[in-house]
Amino acid sequence: MSQRNKKKISEKIPQTAGRHSFWSAALIPALFVLAALFAGPQGASAQGYPNRTVKIIVPFPAGGSADVLPRIVAEWLSKKWGQPVVIDNISGAGGNIGAAAAFNAPPDGYTLFSAPPPPLAINQNLYPKLNFDPTAFEPIVIMAIIPNALLVNPDKVKANTVAEFIAYMKANPMSLNCGTQGNGTTSHLTLEMFQMMAQVKAQAVPYRGSAPAMTALMAGNIDFMFDNLGVTLAQVRSGKLKLIATATAKRLASLPNVPTVAETLPGFESAAWYAFVAPPKTPKAIVDKLNADINEALHDASVRERLAKLSAEPVGGSVQSTAAYIKADTARWENVIKAAHVTLQ
Repeated sequence: MSQRNKKKISEKIPQTAGRHSFWSAALIPALFVLAALFAGPQGASAQGYPNRTVKIIVPFPAGGSADVLPRIVAEWLSKKWGQPVVIDNISGAGGNIGAAAAFNAPPDGYTLFSAPPPPLAINQNLYPKLNFDPTAFEPIVIMAIIPNALLVNPDKVKANTVAEFIAYMKANPMSLNCGTQGNGTTSHLTLEMFQMMAQVKAQAVPYRGSAPAMTALMAGNIDFMFDNLGVTLAQVRSGKLKLIATATAKRLASLPNVPTVAETLPGFESAAWYAFVAPPKTPKAIVDKLNADINEALHDASVRERLAKLSAEPVGGSVQSTAAYIKADTARWENVIKAAHVTLQ
């Protein structure tokens, strides 16, 4: 090859390399921008979150355990974050109205949803159509579990044991009115399970949450109710309500003298759990931060003390264990609904 041709080739090489360098310098930042755009909210960071008010939607009225428990955690989070954390009670339709509001909220971590089983694990097996998909929520954590119990008005029900209570109901079918938190709620399904296993019948009277139902029970407008011990134990201790039995598999260590329904009806078990979830597509980084911070709250001595006064057992755990827990409970209540032929009237 002539020296002239070699020179021409050598002159082209740096020009070509220069063009590659130019395009690399121009394209690489652009590709990062495109990747960030396509990543969307899932690529978002939790750094700086939260920097404004966080709202927690509770799908039942104020006063019941579904409302009280998240308020305890909200207060702790507010102190940790230095930002307001407020509760928004949006009740109705067994929790579905509040659930739909949370489901359709922006997935930015500033609207969360705290609920017992109905809107997350029960209603999809009861309602023909929901305005939300409970399986699409982003699970965060199970906050706590509170055992359900058989509570009666002492002036209306003279029975002191489960056996006496069942005997009276068999001798007087449909003579007792049972309050529930609403059709399809945990208290309603617990009643259905009790009727099926004990082979008795009562008149179900739905209310919009635990608080109004408890008010009716203490007033004597209804005769009994299956409800959690959270906000009712104080009424039992004051004599306004009578606790016949708990719905736990074994007797509670805090109430060793109170029998379980299962001692009369083997296999009977019902507990209310309270979860935090976020709207679909909430960034994983934010969900993980919420999980970590709420777990921290559940290990705080002051929070645990307040939960204990409500007969609530802290749960916590990972996002994955939360998802598995909700899935398993969904299957359990689906079996009860089908076995008892539960339908919404």
